[in-house]
Amino acid sequence: MSDYLEQINQLNYLHGKPQSSGILKQQAADFCVDEVLPFEFSGDGEHMMVKVEKTGENTSWVVKMLADACQVSPKVISYAGLKDRHAVTTQWFSIQLPGKPNVELPEQLGEGVKVVAVERHNRKLKRGALSGNNFKIRLRDVSDAKDALIRAELVAKAGVPNYFGAQRFGRGASNIDSALAMFAGKRIKNRDKRSIYLSAARSLVFNRAVSERIAQQHFSEVLTGDVMKFASSNAYFVAEQVDADIVERFQQGEIELSAPMVGKGELACLEDALRFEQSVLSLYPQIITGLNEAGLKMERRALALKPQQFSAKLDGNDLVLSFYLSAGNYATSILREIVNCQGEGHDHISE
Repeated sequence: MSDYLEQINQLNYLHGKPQSSGILKQQAADFCVDEVLPFEFSGDGEHMMVKVEKTGENTSWVVKMLADACQVSPKVISYAGLKDRHAVTTQWFSIQLPGKPNVELPEQLGEGVKVVAVERHNRKLKRGALSGNNFKIRLRDVSDAKDALIRAELVAKAGVPNYFGAQRFGRGASNIDSALAMFAGKRIKNRDKRSIYLSAARSLVFNRAVSERIAQQHFSEVLTGDVMKFASSNAYFVAEQVDADIVERFQQGEIELSAPMVGKGELACLEDALRFEQSVLSLYPQIITGLNEAGLKMERRALALKPQQFSAKLDGNDLVLSFYLSAGNYATSILREIVNCQGEGHDHISE
């Protein structure tokens, strides 16, 4: 078991550790995810677009089902991101059919897999090409449902730390150990595995930076030299002076604090913020050197995560939540601030 596992599991809470517990994913229908794409279909082109609802099946298995039904190679089928197996999820697949019309598919593609819609588009669906996901989650047998509801309302107002979920790091944090071995000279031929290990390593540093901001009570405070990200885009600027205008724009949600996604180059922050981030990076010399040498671009990620279209209601002792998260954010980061989740522990991420 990795030495980093305890660190991954003991990140600071923004609203204090929840006192109540609840069961997550007792049934697949307790965790529903509906994928949202950022574009309209063209109605023409060589790609058949299929929206599928699946229960208890993984994305790769659905690709095989579609390939068999359309009599094509799985290589011509693509999707925007992986979806949980132990859940009810919808997602789109593109199937390249040059010079051929859409294939007539049965409504029930297989056990637990249903065809919801079929469209046509002039481009294939690329990995990461989604706006985000709508979630509907039922937490069962919550020990203090009223307290959980109060915490949910606090999360809706103030947000949560934008942590990467435990799934990012592999079982027992094995992806971190694999990254360190790679940085030490072990050759990883599989490009996908290499990417997974690099992502895990920089996510570890990001999570620590966010957790330390909470520990030092800087999570909701703009430091001199902080890198401020525009809420509506990936553009950012450095707050060289923390004046009334910066504070007001931050409080209104126009701009937001960010933390580093480490790569090649220098940190963009200055002064107090630079000293803080350097203190975090100094804890991971091997990882920082490895990420730099891997040539990853130095990037920024929002410090806080605020769910959109958020609602929470009690159904007996169950807490039912619904919300939207943009691509790349974890639903479990929302849940961990509301209740201590027991049961099925998989994260959901849109990538």
